Amino acid sequence: MYQDVSLLIDGRWTPAVAGRTLEVLNPATGEPIGTVAHADRSDLDRALEAAEKGFRTWRKVSAFDRSKLMRKAANLLRERAESIAPLMTMEQGKPLVEAKGETLAGADVIDWFAEEARRTYGRVIPARAEGIYQLVIKEPVGPVAAFTPWNFPINQVVRKLSAALAAGCSIIVKAPEETPASPAELIRCFVDAGVPAGVVNLVYGVPAEISEYLIPHPVIQKISFTGSTAIGKHLAALAGAHMKRATMELGGHAPAIVFDDADVGAASKLLSASKFRNAGQVCISPTRFLVQDKIYEEFVDQFVGYARKVKVADGLEQGTMMGPLANTRRVSA
Repeated sequence: MYQDVSLLIDGRWTPAVAGRTLEVLNPATGEPIGTVAHADRSDLDRALEAAEKGFRTWRKVSAFDRSKLMRKAANLLRERAESIAPLMTMEQGKPLVEAKGETLAGADVIDWFAEEARRTYGRVIPARAEGIYQLVIKEPVGPVAAFTPWNFPINQVVRKLSAALAAGCSIIVKAPEETPASPAELIRCFVDAGVPAGVVNLVYGVPAEISEYLIPHPVIQKISFTGSTAIGKHLAALAGAHMKRATMELGGHAPAIVFDDADVGAASKLLSASKFRNAGQVCISPTRFLVQDKIYEEFVDQFVGYARKVKVADGLEQGTMMGPLANTRRVSA
């Protein structure tokens, strides 16, 4: 069921030039389930050349035609959700129902950006003097480098990918090595929908090596990163040093506050669901609960009651409510 995962460069699924691979583990069993191609600089150079060429092609495609192609990719993703979801569960651990929900939601994200592509409006600005006509015209910035995490393998890629394509940009996605198959299947939907060669490229490897090479490279004009605040600060500084536009979505565990006039039953049910979703591996998963004294005991009793009902098992097993932590780093964190 699980296939070895290749790079996508210039419209072709290809192994790394040096033939290097990384092992992919099933977090529920700890056993190897496949491999993913490990890109080095020669692979990145090929991806950069392809993205530069792809941008020249894609920027000329009308917003309406980009929208049509993206909608086709969204429909393919919906059709393939039943086969993609088990891959995500095998490599990431989340329950199958969550994996399928993430996949289907990804199709909705594509549709949303497909419509945004058709609304790339400019502006007419009132002039200060006669004979002056001032316009704002929105143009694609250029090839994008996107870096995504393992906790939502499709959700995180699809947002960056869809936004770039809607704007008319090409993209190099550095997807997570721990969960490579589901992002690859997402991107396969775009390839099969007819995205021109070079517009979408997919690489895996050592994250620090890839980011340190791609971000300063003159081909790359925009950076998008989702991950820890510490890494985000470093990448933002690197982007700033080269005057690159950057979008950072970083971690932030804010507390959940429950006041004594709250519906304790509703609050405990909602917050327990938020806490245990994806085994708590969510950037907005609550790690602290600030509960007023008057309702503290009642809230704790109800929250514990919900926690005791959570079935923890292999995400592929029927009825599983919470799967394993995705990797050993999370276990030791």
